[in-house]
Amino acid sequence: MDRYNCFEDLRQCETEGRDYRIRLLHGKSVFSIMAPHGGRIERGTSQLAESIAGEEHTFYAFEGIKDKNNHHLHITSDYFDEPNALQLVKKVQTVITVHGARGKQHAIYTGGLNQELEKHILQALSAAGFTAMHDPSPTRQGRGVTNICNRGRDGKGVQLELTQGLRKQLFDQICEGQWMPNELFREFVQTLRMVLADSEDTF
Repeated sequence: MDRYNCFEDLRQCETEGRDYRIRLLHGKSVFSIMAPHGGRIERGTSQLAESIAGEEHTFYAFEGIKDKNNHHLHITSDYFDEPNALQLVKKVQTVITVHGARGKQHAIYTGGLNQELEKHILQALSAAGFTAMHDPSPTRQGRGVTNICNRGRDGKGVQLELTQGLRKQLFDQICEGQWMPNELFREFVQTLRMVLADSEDTF
């Protein structure tokens, strides 16, 4: 169970700049890449989202920066209503969210209402050698219309859930508290960026 049901509940108990921070960068493409549980909440998701976004896609991350108990900052995607995020998604066509899932297996699980883009992502990741599949968990389907991934202008996006096992594979050993991206990380990012480049005129 999440401690907070909405951002206003969180804001009343947590302090921006001490407990959490918000990072965003506006791009010119139709896509936004978001990490609503970034920083120390679901480790690695901020770096992934930012790298996938690059300079052309809009990037957003809500990041836990506490020394401990960052999981308390988790607001489930169906209720994620941080004001900057809501303003941002109104300006883009399609949202892709990057999340961290539990599990030692090395897998990417996908969801969201944009089944066509999801299919392209699955095909590209599988062709690149990653284990990728539609999310079998009934609680991670990303099908809710209020899910932040589905709140772009077209009303349908994609949700990516990367297991803990896979995220550990994408980073080298932590150096001074930082997760250091490796070559597999770059392959994953490049695969997603190629899908977005090919889909720019479609979605």
